[in-house]
Amino acid sequence: MNPSMLEVVGTGLFAVAVAHTFLTKYFEHLAHLQPNHAGIWHLLGEVEVVFGFWAFVLLIFMAVTGGASAPTTYLEGLNYTEPAFVFIIMVVAASRPILELCKIGARALARYIPLNDSVAFYFVCLAALPLLGSFITEPAAMTLAALMLRDNFYAKGISHRLKYVTLGALFVNVSIGGTLTHFAAPPVLMVAGKWNWDMWYMLGHFGWKAALAVFVNAGIATFLFTRELKALKVDARSKDRTVPWALIIAHVAFLVGIVYFAHHPIVFVGLFLLFLGVAEGYRHYHDRLMLREGLMVGFFLAGLVTLGALQQWWLQDVLAGMDATALFFGATALTAITDNAALTYLGSLVEGTDEAFRYSLVAGAVTGGGLTVIANAPNPAGFAILRGNFDDEAINPLGLLVTALPPTLVAVLAFQLL
Repeated sequence: MNPSMLEVVGTGLFAVAVAHTFLTKYFEHLAHLQPNHAGIWHLLGEVEVVFGFWAFVLLIFMAVTGGASAPTTYLEGLNYTEPAFVFIIMVVAASRPILELCKIGARALARYIPLNDSVAFYFVCLAALPLLGSFITEPAAMTLAALMLRDNFYAKGISHRLKYVTLGALFVNVSIGGTLTHFAAPPVLMVAGKWNWDMWYMLGHFGWKAALAVFVNAGIATFLFTRELKALKVDARSKDRTVPWALIIAHVAFLVGIVYFAHHPIVFVGLFLLFLGVAEGYRHYHDRLMLREGLMVGFFLAGLVTLGALQQWWLQDVLAGMDATALFFGATALTAITDNAALTYLGSLVEGTDEAFRYSLVAGAVTGGGLTVIANAPNPAGFAILRGNFDDEAINPLGLLVTALPPTLVAVLAFQLL
């Protein structure tokens, strides 16, 4: 390894940013202790700001050492399609017409589960919606699941333990639940074309194992908190649709179009602008659009892309030096500190790999996708939606890590033993 000065600085800033994500609650505490400087502490306490903030530090360094054109040239060489897509899909998927359609579907499924309404509805939110991510993309599934869990459970004052167990299971299930197809999960998308993986390959090698793990994880969480869930009032038979079917169908068309053109930002941005016009024209059928939350998540991911591009010098060599088993567990661990899509992309650059290497890389990357907020692109979306229901509006990264470990272990067993 002969890294350049820029790569060394980029790796140092990346490490600082990762550590920063574990300290956001401390900065929020400083904001209360030092009200005169509360603005800067609140800024540093926003998880969604972390990677974007340190990315700007990197760009300033580049401008000072390489001239004003250096950061511009660097940024123009990167691909920011995924941050833009996640922002847009988060806003569209969180619109009231789409949410009402998902509520109708979830309640219909819950009615066929011979359990208490609230227990059945909770299970559906943790099992069916993450698997839906294989078709509407993981960011959309995360947005829908997080919103439905927030409105029906988190907002009703559930226990601290249930909040974190639900969050850990949700993040892991969304990460592995997108592997039934080759186009919905970012870490799969990065390699499917190069390695000629189609839907049937994904179903046969990943999909059925992931689905089994998702149901086990959802079932364990539901079983552990059945008594608490039964005490909540969630009516699975409610029919509270307030949006006309024509508008729901139109929004589904927007969602499908944006997903279909996910790799063509000119097209999906145009569709999004048209969606905004429709939402404004029918504002009485919409709640506030999640523009601020979506932009913050997009900023987080854009910062991750900016810093992550400078990690190839060490990450690719680490991956290339592992056998299949070590690679699986190594990818699971590395995913906790770097985006799993970046991890699989870097692994795809290693030449002469066999089928075992490829399977282990992707399986490990999706398995570890729920351990931290930065592990999987959709995680910041779920984080932004749910964190307002936690103490001090902050989610403890260690709390997430601890509660995500058991469902991650279930995923490990599914992908390694089956």
